[in-house]
Amino acid sequence: MPKINVLNIQRLNDSDRAKIEAVDPAICLTDAGGWFDGEYRETWPAYTATRYLRPNAAGSGTREERDRLLAEVEVILGGWPFPLDLRARAPLLKWFHQRPAGASNLLRGDLWGSDVTVTTSRGVGSTLAMAEYAVAGILYFAKSLHQVAVDRAAGTFDHRAYRPLLIEGKTACVVGAGGIGLEVGRLCAALGMRVVGTRRHPKPGGALPPGFGELGGPDDLDRYLPASDFVVVCCQWTPETNRLFDNSRFGLMKPGSVLVNVARGEIVDEDALGDALERDHLRGAALDVYVGEFEHLPTMRLWSNPRVLITPHVSGASDEDRHGAIDLFCDNLRAYLAGKPLRNVIDWQRGY
Repeated sequence: MPKINVLNIQRLNDSDRAKIEAVDPAICLTDAGGWFDGEYRETWPAYTATRYLRPNAAGSGTREERDRLLAEVEVILGGWPFPLDLRARAPLLKWFHQRPAGASNLLRGDLWGSDVTVTTSRGVGSTLAMAEYAVAGILYFAKSLHQVAVDRAAGTFDHRAYRPLLIEGKTACVVGAGGIGLEVGRLCAALGMRVVGTRRHPKPGGALPPGFGELGGPDDLDRYLPASDFVVVCCQWTPETNRLFDNSRFGLMKPGSVLVNVARGEIVDEDALGDALERDHLRGAALDVYVGEFEHLPTMRLWSNPRVLITPHVSGASDEDRHGAIDLFCDNLRAYLAGKPLRNVIDWQRGY
């Protein structure tokens, strides 16, 4: 079998590198993790560079040397950020795999909609860690822990402001019952909650996932919202889900309910969310994501609201690395060498 040039442009540890090289002797892996950091600083917003690059990382080699690497490569393992002109500089590129799960990460740049096969790590990311974060967001507001910061700032306790809820028997609605959403449903059910959810293509008459009492399609969301005490957004950001939660949807949500978003900020109309909070329709919102999170800080309207918990996209972090991106990439690499279909290929029309 002829050599297959595989280029890694994200930092790899020794174990992951060994896994890739062990797939087949035909694999010729070039590890260029960190080499493009200087380019990222020049072509991506400063906030992105500060957030995702190592301090003072400037890359390696010259632009010409990196161009030569790209000109010869057939397969690229990448992540975030990535060269925005990757397709133009890699004429032989047939397959790009991005380690994150969200396809919307690739909306920037010239890969989106191109003839290159692009796969993601959807369903094998840090799904349990993200589900635990979602449950933490539920408990944070259910037990009125947001009032702690208010009392500390005031220097006194407002006992009556604490309105703790018993979450056993409450209803959680999981929007996007995929890899993350299935874990959210399982954990919520373990706490005694009733769990309903939506996904793009539910199987009619099929067995329900563990913990779910009902699983419908996108059209069922409006039916679930009025009865849901907690709504957890886990779906992909696509044209169909852009501002999925607008004034109308917030109006349908149960008074005193809580929104948790671990997907993408653009799925929520932040002005509508602010309005719903300010008229006291919602109890609170836990947001690990916000609109434009890769470019700037969140809006002060949300960040300054004590009933909004905002974190910088850290729900997938934990003390244990359970991210399955490299294992998925290796499985797909075996399929690629055998001429078989790859898993998690982005459908440009669908958006993930």
